Amino acid sequence: MTLQEKVNADIITAMKAKDEVSLRALRGLKSALLLAGSEAGANGIVSDEQSIKIFQKLAKQRKESLDIYLQNGRTDLAKTESDELIVIEKYLPAQLSTEQIKQELATLLQANGAISAADFSKVMPLAMKHFAGRADGKIISASLKELLS
Repeated sequence: MTLQEKVNADIITAMKAKDEVSLRALRGLKSALLLAGSEAGANGIVSDEQSIKIFQKLAKQRKESLDIYLQNGRTDLAKTESDELIVIEKYLPAQLSTEQIKQELATLLQANGAISAADFSKVMPLAMKHFAGRADGKIISASLKELLS
C-alpha cells in the first residue's frame, strides 16, 4: 500500500470515527499529494519518496507556525498546529536522535577526510543526502559544526 493509498484509507477511518483533528490533517496531506500528482509529467502518481518529501515540508511548516503562535501567545492556534503535526509525523520515517546523528556524522567525516571547519561546505551536502528524511537539517548543521570545530 502506497502512502497515498494509506492517507485515503485513513481519511475514511477518521470520518467514521468523527475524528475532526485527524481528518483536517489528512485532508491537508491528500490535497498536497493531489497537487503534486497534477504537476506536469506526474500522471497523477506520487511515489512514496516524493510523498515523504511533501509530508516533511508540511511538518516543517507546522513546526514554524507552532513556534510563531507560541511566541505570540496564541495557544489556541498553537494547539491546532501541534495536533496536525502529530498526525503528519505518523507518516514520516522515525527521526534519529542527536546522538545518533553525531555518530553517523563522525563516520562520514572520517570517510571523507574532513577535519576542520573549512571542510563544512564539502561535507554538508553529503550529510543531507545521507540523512534524507531521517533528520532535520538544522540539527545536522549544528552537529556538523560542533564536530568540525
